Amino acid sequence: MAKNLFLSTDDALDPPDGIYDVKPLNEPWFLASEEPITFDGIPLPRANHQILMDAKDWAAAEADLAGQLASVAMLFGALDQRLRASPLGWRHRLALMEAAELSWWVGDRIGIDRLALWDAQRLAGVQEDSQALGRLGWALRRLGGGPVLQVSSSSLAAFLGRHGPVDAANDSVEDLFDLLRSVSHLHPITQSAIAFHGWRMLGDGGPVTEIEAAVLAARLASGMGRGHAEGWGALFMPIAISGFMAGSGGPVLDRLTLWLRGAERATLAALLHLERLSHWQATAKSTLADLQGRTPALLIEVLAEWPMVTAPMAEAITKASRASVQRNLILMLNRGLIREVTGQGRYRVWTAKV
Repeated sequence: MAKNLFLSTDDALDPPDGIYDVKPLNEPWFLASEEPITFDGIPLPRANHQILMDAKDWAAAEADLAGQLASVAMLFGALDQRLRASPLGWRHRLALMEAAELSWWVGDRIGIDRLALWDAQRLAGVQEDSQALGRLGWALRRLGGGPVLQVSSSSLAAFLGRHGPVDAANDSVEDLFDLLRSVSHLHPITQSAIAFHGWRMLGDGGPVTEIEAAVLAARLASGMGRGHAEGWGALFMPIAISGFMAGSGGPVLDRLTLWLRGAERATLAALLHLERLSHWQATAKSTLADLQGRTPALLIEVLAEWPMVTAPMAEAITKASRASVQRNLILMLNRGLIREVTGQGRYRVWTAKV
């Protein structure tokens, strides 16, 4: 039976609404009504309008810890003086040690031998985490050199690598700049602690933010050095060489106390390490004075700059032959100047007996 395709008289007079017909809207629900709205449920949570960092609290903590702050500043001044009178390789050595310790703090657990091998020849194991090496490579470049860090939005953005269109990351950099500008009257070491805790709250989180916060704080604290603006001397304040102990929360006085204690211990460890390195370098030169050629002297410089060295690394840096490098390494081993750390017969790694 065929369907009736024609509308009845009633349907023609009052056809059904189509999909494009505009229907009258009821009164919006959000308009104010005559009856007051009552809510008997549990109060909803309110946003936290507390300021990120209170400069007054940090100034009070700085005043209470003035003696400890002066002790850390004095140690850093001694480190800055030592590095300004030392080869540039020593600064690179401290940067490698600092970056390796930071990798263990964030959970990457990259040894200093792997980091040195990757930095010298960009070599990594098959199972190596490329992202972790990338993070440590960034930290190593910023600790060992890079642009001079200043408290300005452009300098912070360049240091942290936040370029491009305006986004949440750039907004965080602006917030960090406002924070550091509000505490510019405080000591650079106190500002470094504020920058560390502030960026951990403002950043995206994860190992990247943790590494950035630590490196940013270490470079900010070096602003008290004499050669900071010219890019020589101590470019960062050690905070992790002897184990990181920055803390994550608590009262401002406790956070600054822990920060100063960790910086004092790390800076003192760096000074003692450089003292032993200087003694080793003088001993090595006198022990190998009877040898001819340029390879022994170059190997001493390489072992002073790099905490861990392989034969291919030494060959690439010194431009000497593989046979000459291996022969002199064995000779230095027999004379008690270096030791092998892997305990293997192949792919051996050497370090100075500092």
